[in-house]
Amino acid sequence: MNAIFITVRTGSTRLPNKALLKIKDETTIEHLIKRLKKSSLAEEIVLCTTTLAEDDILCELASKNGIKHHRGSVEDKLERWNGASKQYNVEFFVTADGDDLFCEPELIDLAFEQYNNSKCDFIKAEGVICGSFTYGIKTSALAKVCEIKNTDNTEMMWVYFTDTGLFNVRDLQNVPKDFLRTDIRMTLDYLDDFVFFARVIESFDTEDFSLRDIVQLIDEKPEIKEINFYLEEEWKNNQLAKTTLELK
Repeated sequence: MNAIFITVRTGSTRLPNKALLKIKDETTIEHLIKRLKKSSLAEEIVLCTTTLAEDDILCELASKNGIKHHRGSVEDKLERWNGASKQYNVEFFVTADGDDLFCEPELIDLAFEQYNNSKCDFIKAEGVICGSFTYGIKTSALAKVCEIKNTDNTEMMWVYFTDTGLFNVRDLQNVPKDFLRTDIRMTLDYLDDFVFFARVIESFDTEDFSLRDIVQLIDEKPEIKEINFYLEEEWKNNQLAKTTLELK
């Protein structure tokens, strides 16, 4: 089975409870869930969160919005995904960070198509708009990583697939040119990121807007991308500082 795994928890140091912040009377995580439901090839959507009581609300929101949930390790999201893949008998999944409200279903479906044709272990996307796509992962490869890693700190987990030489890693193919942009930031980590998302969502009269619509809006009103793009370098540096590869 192909699935989308939403990785989210309420704990955050820079922007506490960001998954529960509201835009147009809906939480940010609900905006993401509704967007991911537009995928035509995902057979299941699973919200993967922690066993902490503070994350009970996320499971309630998952049920309210008609998707499944899985609860697991607080720090180790690889183990969380591994547990979810076993619980729901998933063969391949695309990850969607709870921070990435505009994760694009068209790119997700491209990853499912590519996996169905190649059966590769790991799919990444170079040069796409930040927050529009994360990774596609074969669950047998994930299980192998869980066996060889020697840490619970797996927030920056891609290196276990890309840097060990153990897996068939592919770049996402047939990405529309419109989505190859490095001047737009669409991830929720700071207050100005929230301001950016609110501005974009409130600019549309409907919830049914695509990544192409967002890009067109930003190109027509470039001041929107300036709301939060200045944060990109700091965010990337923080990501790199947390990236480790610890093997048994």
